[in-house]
Amino acid sequence: MNTTDLQHEKWMKMAIQLSEQNVLESIGGPFGAVIVKDGVLVAGSGNKVTSTNDPTAHAEVSAIRLACEKLKTFDLTGCVIYTSCEPCPMCLSAVYWARIDTIYYANTKQDAENIGFSDKFIYDELEKPMNQRTLPIKQMMRDEALNAFKLWDQSAMRISY
Repeated sequence: MNTTDLQHEKWMKMAIQLSEQNVLESIGGPFGAVIVKDGVLVAGSGNKVTSTNDPTAHAEVSAIRLACEKLKTFDLTGCVIYTSCEPCPMCLSAVYWARIDTIYYANTKQDAENIGFSDKFIYDELEKPMNQRTLPIKQMMRDEALNAFKLWDQSAMRISY
């Protein structure tokens, strides 16, 4: 095994260890993630959904939040995320928004589904037109809301992201 493979294995072992620790310490679900930049650990977290009562506190999102805070940026270009399981739709979106370069994962979404963590419903819903989704989605007051977009578009303080 070459040095690069050993480094990837090191970080993935850390993500897996966080997932196991989460279960053993009753912190949250069996998921862990670490973010690395230039071969250095930036942040790591386990899933904290149940311990924080935050449905968005998945391991990947929690690690992204910590990494952004540590690096003082919302742009994680140059970073790699190692996650103990294939990211759910929310986490995958967060990784894209954070501009992380690469995702390495261990367990598959099918492995997660086998123990009761299924994202199939969300994937299926996203394929449907909005008017056919289970959750009612209704647009209102667009004209009033457009003012904030106009203000943003003209703002000298605008930061693209």
